[in-house]
Amino acid sequence: MRFRAAVLRSYESPFTVEEVVGTGPAAGEILVEIAGSGMCRTDLAVRRSAGRTPLPAVLGHEGAGVVVASGDGPDSAIGVGDHVVLSFDSCGDCRNCRGAAPAYCDSFASLNLFGGREEEASRFTDAAGGALASRWFGQSSFAEYALVPARNAVRVDPALPLELLGPLGCGALTGAGAVLNTFRAGPGDTLVVLGAGAVGLTAVMAATSAGVRTVAVDRHRGRLDLAERFGAVPLSAATAQLAGHIRRHTDGGAQYALDTTASAPLINDTLRALRPTGTLGLVARLHTALPLEPGTLDGGRGIRHICEGDAVPGLLIPRLIGLWQAGRFPFDQLIRTYPLADINEAERDCDAGRVIKPVLLPERRER
Repeated sequence: MRFRAAVLRSYESPFTVEEVVGTGPAAGEILVEIAGSGMCRTDLAVRRSAGRTPLPAVLGHEGAGVVVASGDGPDSAIGVGDHVVLSFDSCGDCRNCRGAAPAYCDSFASLNLFGGREEEASRFTDAAGGALASRWFGQSSFAEYALVPARNAVRVDPALPLELLGPLGCGALTGAGAVLNTFRAGPGDTLVVLGAGAVGLTAVMAATSAGVRTVAVDRHRGRLDLAERFGAVPLSAATAQLAGHIRRHTDGGAQYALDTTASAPLINDTLRALRPTGTLGLVARLHTALPLEPGTLDGGRGIRHICEGDAVPGLLIPRLIGLWQAGRFPFDQLIRTYPLADINEAERDCDAGRVIKPVLLPERRER
């Protein structure tokens, strides 16, 4: 089959929307016609991956769409016509996958970041026959179609606005999952969120829905205004004696903190603002060593990495949809849509902070 996809050919070049050629689904796979795909900072970080992510590639890992073909028989759990949200890939067989922790799959990095499954590396080609890396996070959804392991897909109600649901598969999953799964925060708890981007703001939404008192820290006034709208106390990252201000807004110290910035000064300030036994979770990838200042881990404070919100997508995505339908998780207010052909404009707007969550919409054509 032939369809259009956004191809990244070098780490410095813009995306090119071009015709690609793909095969049909094998056993355990589904072919999804993409309705919309969110653009995540992880997609853009490929440009700084020091050559570890193979190119040319079709990126995109917050896809949602309709299943148009299945490699399995009619008794498969997901079938033709189903509306699905796509999430990250996992092997399903390692100890962590079997223990309901697929985000910590033994093969997570190779399946999602560094080329996908080796035996499937060349199943997509460009119009000239050149191989494309087409299994980014098991989906490569910056395209009209995505070939996906069925275990990556979560069936959703066809009445929902499918083109907007893709961010639930990664960005919203990560922010909300950190609050609801990792911290299991609830009424009476206090939380600090560092960075009011898509992950940080969905963490704020989840915390507000769970009755958690939240402080959001960012350097952009507009993003702090959004955080306040969604229920958080806004604090500028430039605030002098930030730790003291956080403590004052959290009854003497926060129980939990979530960092989306990878900023060592903010992380240290926030660790000092935690109450004894408090926990700080890191979701942003650190690109340098993290120097912890003396005393920041005193009192039993802890720091840990959180991947994909510790989520089982098939459980958390329906939960987030239910909260959204109840008016308690307004993630759609973060979204601006762009035609797939305008992917480079979406990237520029994302880099410049003009948009929180771009969602790319493939053009519908007669086939």
